Amino acid sequence: MQSFRTELENPVVPQEIIDLEKNIRAYREGQIVEDKFKSLRLARGIYGQRQPGVQMVRIKIPFGKLTFKQLLKIADVSDEYASSNLHFTTRQDIQIHYVSLDRTPELWAKLSEDDITIREACSNTVRNVTASCIAGIDPKEPFDVAPYAQGFFKYFLGNPVSMELGRKFKFGFSSSEEDTALSFIHDIGFIPKVKYENGEEIRGFKVVLGGSLGAQPYIGQSVSEFMHEDLIIPFSESVVRVFGIYGERANRNKARLKFLLNKVGFDEFVKMAAEEQIANKVKSYKIDRNTVQEPIPPTPEVVNVEIPADRQLAYEQWRATNIFEQKQAGYYGVFIKAKTGDMSTDTARKLVASVSHLIADDMRVTMNQGLLLKYARQDNLPELFLALDTLGLTEPGHDSVADVTTCPGTDTCNLGISNSMELSRVLESVIYEEYIDFIHNKEIKIKISGCMNSCGQHGIAHIGFHGSSMKVNGKIMPTVQVLLGGGAVGNGEGRAADKVIKVPSKRAPQVLRTVLDDYSNKEADYKSFLDYYDSLGKDYFYQLLKPLADQSTVVDDEYIDWGQDSEFIRAIGVGECAGVIIDLVAALLVDSQEKLHYADLSLKAEAYADGIYHTYTSFINSAKALLLDKQVHSSTQIGIIKDFDTHFVETGEFDLGQKSFADVVLQMSKNEPTAEFAHAYFAQAKQFLEQTKSQREAVVVK
Repeated sequence: MQSFRTELENPVVPQEIIDLEKNIRAYREGQIVEDKFKSLRLARGIYGQRQPGVQMVRIKIPFGKLTFKQLLKIADVSDEYASSNLHFTTRQDIQIHYVSLDRTPELWAKLSEDDITIREACSNTVRNVTASCIAGIDPKEPFDVAPYAQGFFKYFLGNPVSMELGRKFKFGFSSSEEDTALSFIHDIGFIPKVKYENGEEIRGFKVVLGGSLGAQPYIGQSVSEFMHEDLIIPFSESVVRVFGIYGERANRNKARLKFLLNKVGFDEFVKMAAEEQIANKVKSYKIDRNTVQEPIPPTPEVVNVEIPADRQLAYEQWRATNIFEQKQAGYYGVFIKAKTGDMSTDTARKLVASVSHLIADDMRVTMNQGLLLKYARQDNLPELFLALDTLGLTEPGHDSVADVTTCPGTDTCNLGISNSMELSRVLESVIYEEYIDFIHNKEIKIKISGCMNSCGQHGIAHIGFHGSSMKVNGKIMPTVQVLLGGGAVGNGEGRAADKVIKVPSKRAPQVLRTVLDDYSNKEADYKSFLDYYDSLGKDYFYQLLKPLADQSTVVDDEYIDWGQDSEFIRAIGVGECAGVIIDLVAALLVDSQEKLHYADLSLKAEAYADGIYHTYTSFINSAKALLLDKQVHSSTQIGIIKDFDTHFVETGEFDLGQKSFADVVLQMSKNEPTAEFAHAYFAQAKQFLEQTKSQREAVVVK
């Protein structure tokens, strides 16, 4: 393993990368237990694959913005450390696979040279901040939301309130009321709004709270129809803080924000968040609108090229489905469909080399797993088409029925039940070969996940599939759960899809044909696909598809999953994407000491809010350690506080000077983050940790 120089010797390498190397070494030497180490690496974007001994590394690309240089750097890193492939995700990240754990610090250091991070890309953290890929060039946008997404990325990255939550937390910004970033599936989603007072434009956002997918989709609810732009970060911080204190931490299946909202009630949660704002780092936060500026358009010479006769139809389809006119007059946005979200590093390099003179140096990873190129001139579109066509990047039908969203499934994911990647390729082929007119239909979305967890967003699909299995004739068969009727409605409203029927995986193409044939025959009678579904009702579609679920007609090939050549085996590993639960006393006490160290550094830097939150976490970890010695398992931080009072303070076993533990710890939520309070709170936590260690030593001696 490479040894890194200190920050003073090499300022490019941040301390956290050096710390990762030290932690890997300590783990290899048995000084850090497995569960603790999982937590450390996941928070740094390093995720265990289905294949033993290798890692997936998730690279955080805020709102999908990439320069040519950054794309080339990621390609270089994938060649050197991974499998020479780039996988674009639905959260605008880029994932690379088959990485050796020992080389991840070196990999991260190389990415950081071009301002690319993997920090907090996985685990129980604030994840990548997404935004409509067309933000800044969207003809329908009231203003560009990209600077706001960038502001959120910078504010929450490395922020103590967002680094160790009970579960992941997601922000998303749509560019207009069309809600192309799907605000309603985010923990907090934003839609830009403008109002006028005395002739002055006032910017704000409709704010949607509590959305998420998973096995139980929850459509977010509006918490504000117009929140001033300077208040969205303070509001969001207070929501994250309340989620951290009161959210579930033991049962990961109940640990998303939506479950806390259901538990305490939506209105009560909003009230709790408002009360928590006193402890916020900021009460108002002005995001710099110039943080993200539209790039300088290119000025290429016009090259007169002729589209070959055999590619003329392809060019026309590409122009009709993958190109749109930007709000900047004379310029066009160009979408690239990346099949299953994958692009080889060789293709990525050739892409930059062949089109960089024709587009602006500002690409965007799209939420449907492709790329957006910006500022192409109309006269250069033929040349651009031919350059992309040579690379196989002109497949038509961006964001149409033919643009199927998919997760990696059993290719690399521990939780995958079925091969969603190959199924998506098969279904796209069905569209291109049998239903070519549907490449123009941008309403119907087909989405596939390899399991019920909805990483492929099947839970909000118009036509969705998720991997499953069933026993038929004594053997395990790969199946898909068919879902219908989901989708975005607009302006922060959405619909969860209905589970309709389960069929053998090999019959999924016939499910698609049956639905599209029926819709094609009836389309003239309905305003939209969702109107068609609602009017006919769920049972109609159950009866329509019921013959495809008939087990008496199963043939041998249907026991074999897509892309496989042997009978299906349902092999599911332990998922890591939501982090792990660590209940080890010694590790907790080490964590408490470490949090006090971070708190001390923050106080010395006069970052009092950060110092207070680190101090709070030290209190919680110390208390949890002693509770575990009594076999008391609390599933929330507020539960730890209450249980410590019950089992230690009220029994007289732990003396807090006539105060309850709640009185001491929850001062954090009742005080402004002043220097005076921060230092006093820190001193109390330091004393509490020493008492905890003494108590622990006494227990061990006994």
